[in-house]
Amino acid sequence: QVQLVESGGGLVQPGGSLRLSCAASGSIFRIRTMGWYRRAPGKHREWIATSTSGGDTGYTDSVKGRFTISRDNAKNTVYLQMNSLKPEDTAVYYCNTVPAGLGYSWGQGTQVTVSS
Repeated sequence: QVQLVESGGGLVQPGGSLRLSCAASGSIFRIRTMGWYRRAPGKHREWIATSTSGGDTGYTDSVKGRFTISRDNAKNTVYLQMNSLKPEDTAVYYCNTVPAGLGYSWGQGTQVTVSS
């Protein structure tokens, strides 16, 4: 069964940094465009970053310049480096394919809380 396991979340002060990881099982990872999504309290889940199998990246405007997505195909892992965190970045963070659901169901996510 293919699955996604996110980790690396936590409580951080505004302006701080975190690095999230998403480990994927299955051989399809390396051919898939992968992304990070988040669901803030009271809001729908939103896409925030994309990494193609070739390493091209894209970001939603609210995180551009602060977040960096990367991947290691040999480890079936995608990362999200988050810098200059803001309280509005507080959310549960998930990874999945882009578009979502192409071979993977949603994992449990990892909670990121930005607060002083």
